Amino acid sequence: MADAEQQYEGSRMRQRHPRIHNEVHLDFIRGLPCISCGNDIETQAAHLRSDDRMYGKTGAGMQQKPDDMWTLPLCGRCHDRQHTGNEMNFWTNLGVNPFVLALSLFAASGDYELAHEVISRQVHR
Repeated sequence: MADAEQQYEGSRMRQRHPRIHNEVHLDFIRGLPCISCGNDIETQAAHLRSDDRMYGKTGAGMQQKPDDMWTLPLCGRCHDRQHTGNEMNFWTNLGVNPFVLALSLFAASGDYELAHEVISRQVHR
């Protein structure tokens, strides 16, 4: 019986949790400068699509956005570049760990002074 239960547990598919939407955090992210070029006029909340289980970030799947905690401030031009080609190459070329930065900005959400300090310590333009 225990073997059958283990097989059943081992073969169950992981259930995807519903997307967590946080409009207040998205507005906060949009109020920060682009972390790539510094543009602070037309910032968008760019969702991090790549996954890395080390940070608890799983893939959202096709045609699905990740939870809003996984957003970073990018202007429209840089946001387009993020989604052109390999996303992780985009972040590597910036010298940014997008998982750590997104989590840090989520923890600082609402505190612009702290967010600017987080960005200045993690982003080296």
